[in-house]
Amino acid sequence: MHIVAVLALENVVPFDLATPLEVFSRTRLADGSFPYDVRVCAATDEVDAGAFTLRAPWGLDVLAIADTVVLPGIADVTPGVPDEVVELLRYAAARGTRIASICAGAFVLAATGLLDGLRATTHWVAAPELAARYPAVEVDPGVLYVDNGQFLTSAGAAAGMDLCLHMIRRDHGSAVAADAARLSVMPLERAGGQAQFIVPEQPPAPRGSTMEPLLRWLDESGDRELTTAEIAAHAGMSTRTLNRRFREHTGTTPLQWLHLSRIRRAQHLLETTAEGVDRIGSTVGFGSPTAFRDRFKRIVGTSPHAYRHAFRSRA
Repeated sequence: MHIVAVLALENVVPFDLATPLEVFSRTRLADGSFPYDVRVCAATDEVDAGAFTLRAPWGLDVLAIADTVVLPGIADVTPGVPDEVVELLRYAAARGTRIASICAGAFVLAATGLLDGLRATTHWVAAPELAARYPAVEVDPGVLYVDNGQFLTSAGAAAGMDLCLHMIRRDHGSAVAADAARLSVMPLERAGGQAQFIVPEQPPAPRGSTMEPLLRWLDESGDRELTTAEIAAHAGMSTRTLNRRFREHTGTTPLQWLHLSRIRRAQHLLETTAEGVDRIGSTVGFGSPTAFRDRFKRIVGTSPHAYRHAFRSRA
C-alpha cells in the first residue's frame, strides 16, 4: 500500500492538513480497495494548529518509509524549519520519495534546497516572500500547482485539493481521480490559475504628483481607444518624456496602466451585471472582442466567461 505521510509542524494550517487526509483516505480503486495509507506525523507530542492543539499518531520516523510526503502550510514561516526535519526530508528525497507542499508548505520544502533551480508556487500573497527568501527557486504565483516529477507545490486552500487529485491521477489514472474529485465535490480540472483570484493592484501615483491629473483623465476616458501619442498630447509632453515620467511615478507605462484599469472595470462588470461579454469589452474601452478577450486572459489568467462563472454574485 502507498504510504502518504502528512507532516504537521508547529502552527500548521488546519485546512491544509485536512486536505490530503480527506482526499487520499477516501480514494478507492475499481475493486473497492483503498490504495493509500495516510499517516499524520509530527516532531513533537503536541502541535499548535491555531484554534486547537493536535496529537499526531506518528513520529518523524514514518518519513523514512513513506512513498509520498505532504507538507501542509504553516501560519508563521518566520521561525524556519527544524534541522531534523530538513535532514529527514533530504533523506526521503534521496530514496526517491515524492514530496508535495500545500500553500506555505513550499517554505518548508524550499528550506531543504530540493526546489533550487526548479519552478514552484505557493499562495500568491506569500509568493514575493518565498522568492526573496529562496532566490534559487523560480516562483510562479499565477498557477494552481507545479509538478516537477518528484517535487510538487501548490497554491493555497482549494489548490491543495487540485494537487492531491493530480497525484491520484498520476498514480491510478483519470477514472479513479474523477471518482475522488466527485467525493470532494470538486472538478478534476479547474480552468485558469491563481491569477483569476488575485486582485490586480493599480500602480499608484504619489499624492500631489504631476501624474495625478493625467491618471484621473485616463480613468474618465476608459471607454475610448487611446494611443500613447494621444495620451502624450493631452499631457503636453513628448511620448518619450511621458513614458519616462509615467514609469518613474507608477512603475509601468501609460498603456499598461490603462489596460489594467480597464480589466479591473471589466472584472467588476462581469461580477455584478448580466451584460454580454462583448458589450463589457466595448464599455471598458477595447476596440474589438478579440482584443478584450486576449488582454483579459493575459492579465487574469482565464477567459471572461470562465471568470464570470466563477465570481458572479448569485444574490
